Amino acid sequence: MAILEAQNVTREYRMSAETIRALSGISVAIEPGEFVAILGTSGSGKSTLLNLFGGLDRPTAGEILFEGKSLRPLTSTEMSRYRLRSVGMIFQTFNLIPTMTARENVELALAFAGLGRSERRRRALELLDQVGLSNRAGHLPSELSGGEQQRVSIARAIANNPRILLADEPTGNLDSHRADEIMKLLDDMRRRDGRTIILVTHDRELANQYADRIIRLKDGSTIE
Repeated sequence: MAILEAQNVTREYRMSAETIRALSGISVAIEPGEFVAILGTSGSGKSTLLNLFGGLDRPTAGEILFEGKSLRPLTSTEMSRYRLRSVGMIFQTFNLIPTMTARENVELALAFAGLGRSERRRRALELLDQVGLSNRAGHLPSELSGGEQQRVSIARAIANNPRILLADEPTGNLDSHRADEIMKLLDDMRRRDGRTIILVTHDRELANQYADRIIRLKDGSTIE
């Protein structure tokens, strides 16, 4: 059974008197443990689809299913729990809190899950060690390189052991060397921990190198 599925999903937005259709009847299924790349140019709908998978948005029509169950009936509280426990999100802009150290940024995700202070600290240091940043735990984001900041965001994304990682252009602000490091880290997590990874990118070379399968989007629809 697919771990994530979009069934005939349409997403429209109102802008003044105009209706913008970001997705038009998309149907895709993601299997457990897959590394899937969603490839497309700007405006193709790939980030919209990722946000729907992550529970950050809801479709205008159609269904998003997690382990065969629709997300549509979930209340706001239930959707927050889904985002906290089932999916981890990694963004191009890192989204770290600038006044918090690397450890504190990771601890924040653990605090939302209800862990006590000492357990949060232990777990955060363990996670930073997994991404090769145990020696940078006390540094602020401004004291870290772009690649290091993205590693912190990955540690935060896996803090509550989600089965799925959703990565929205995670290498977009990195040079080619750092980008390759981040992609290898994600691939290692998939192979070691069995996580399902969905990568949004416009970089065909990255998609070809790391993904098991590529889903191509153009103008809100899948293409062969």
